[in-house]
Amino acid sequence: MSTITVGEAIARTLEVYSVTAVYGVISIHNLPIADALGQRDRIRFVPARGEAGAVTMADAHTRVGSLGVALTSTGAGAGNAVGALLEAMNAGTPMVHITGQVEKAYLDRDAGFIHEARDQMGFLRASSKQAYRVCTPEQAVPMLHRAIQDATTAPCGPVSIEIPIDIQAAQVEWRDTTPPAATPMTNLAEESIAELVNAIRSARRPVLWVGGGALDAGVAVRRLADLGVAVLSTTHGRGILPDSHPRSLRAFHNAEPVQALLGNCDLMLVAGSRLRSNETLTYSLALPRPLLQIDINPAANQRNYDIDSFFCGDCNNALTRLADALEGNWQADTTFDADIASAVQSSEEALRIQVGAYARLSDAVHKALPANGLFVRDITVSGSTWGARLLPAETPLGNIHSLAGAIGMGLAMGIGCAVAQPDRKVVTLVGDGGLALGLGEIATLAQEQADMVLLIMNDGGYGVMRGIQTKYFEGRQYFNELHTPDFGKIAEAMQLPYWKASHADEFSPIMTEAVNTAGPAIVEVDMKNVGELKFSGPPQKKLY
Repeated sequence: MSTITVGEAIARTLEVYSVTAVYGVISIHNLPIADALGQRDRIRFVPARGEAGAVTMADAHTRVGSLGVALTSTGAGAGNAVGALLEAMNAGTPMVHITGQVEKAYLDRDAGFIHEARDQMGFLRASSKQAYRVCTPEQAVPMLHRAIQDATTAPCGPVSIEIPIDIQAAQVEWRDTTPPAATPMTNLAEESIAELVNAIRSARRPVLWVGGGALDAGVAVRRLADLGVAVLSTTHGRGILPDSHPRSLRAFHNAEPVQALLGNCDLMLVAGSRLRSNETLTYSLALPRPLLQIDINPAANQRNYDIDSFFCGDCNNALTRLADALEGNWQADTTFDADIASAVQSSEEALRIQVGAYARLSDAVHKALPANGLFVRDITVSGSTWGARLLPAETPLGNIHSLAGAIGMGLAMGIGCAVAQPDRKVVTLVGDGGLALGLGEIATLAQEQADMVLLIMNDGGYGVMRGIQTKYFEGRQYFNELHTPDFGKIAEAMQLPYWKASHADEFSPIMTEAVNTAGPAIVEVDMKNVGELKFSGPPQKKLY
């Protein structure tokens, strides 16, 4: 057996898991790991300009590709990652965050050691699915195995592991290592499947609500839709059933025509969804009864709604077995299809009226982006309106966004997607306000030559807040106007191609040219010239 540094042992272990990229900011408290990555030169290192960006890139990389890994420093460096870890927790992203720590002899002593944090494990535990500390050199590789296993075991989430700097530099014997066997999914018992089958057979207008926990169940969901089941998706679950399917209600859960349709349905099965507040009118949306739920996490039962029957297990397995049992043995109401089509058409027409000229931008993006392209959107007015529901989704995980509702993550998410999927074009939609939080990551975009169009919706401030203040604060407008940089000059400084659209007629030619340009590019939309986009925030609680 050879003796190597713990830093190199970490790098070698990541290679065993076929990690293709590590995103991070190098620091005196992670250099042994970074140095090993550089010397071995088998894993791409993406130098983010901030720890929040690094974790967000790793999060997005994992969603559309393989295991994502972020490397940060200790103390304030690890603290900068907390918001991005919270987003990964909301998304259930199985990624790994590796961070440094002060020398072991000075841990938890409040000694004033450089980069020291009083309770780093405390804030890592609060923002991660699990958090671990490596206490000996020999423990580093087994602990990394444990972190990856925890991250990738459903319900998934980010796992943080901190390694003191002296342990990173210590020598350890290297043993060839293989990943431990994956934890098997929990499958429903036969009696539970029989209960589900009997419930659907008793219904004539059933609805299947699918969320992120059903992302791998596309084949089964389509089979159920082909049989006559209507499918309503969360924004995270869009594309599990293609929008083009005649029984897809898309993500129009807050549209009045779809709400009216739900009132005339006689069963809802929720698969892999938290029934989040912004998609259920803060849990006041009336859902059909009986209300059934499948989820791998037993804690999902009765979390937000009174569930009539809960089934703890893997969504894909359960829905596949349900489709097996129903094929040839069940038929939906003959009037259901016409009502589904009418609800979807009315919902889309209303949304097009709401977004006005920006419906043409949605159409331009859809036309320009290849079929296998990726659309990433920040929390901004356009992202929450046409980007969330109007832009077609034909495959799962083709529309990536912040599930926590935090602004400022779009650019970093787009970079992570582009690095994870270099053969797929990425269009990333951001607002000028949110972009300011991570403006420095434009330099990462340029340095990495990511094949991505950054689409900046510039309305000179926080457009979402303007809409909320208009509707709920008698029109009083405070603190939402922002000094906005000249994005053309930023693009020039970064040596990036740049276009500016000031009229809806320019959307299609500009988006086509930008998407067909290899590498990174920037498109700015001058919203003050194009016109207002009305949006007053997430739908509020429905009062009965």
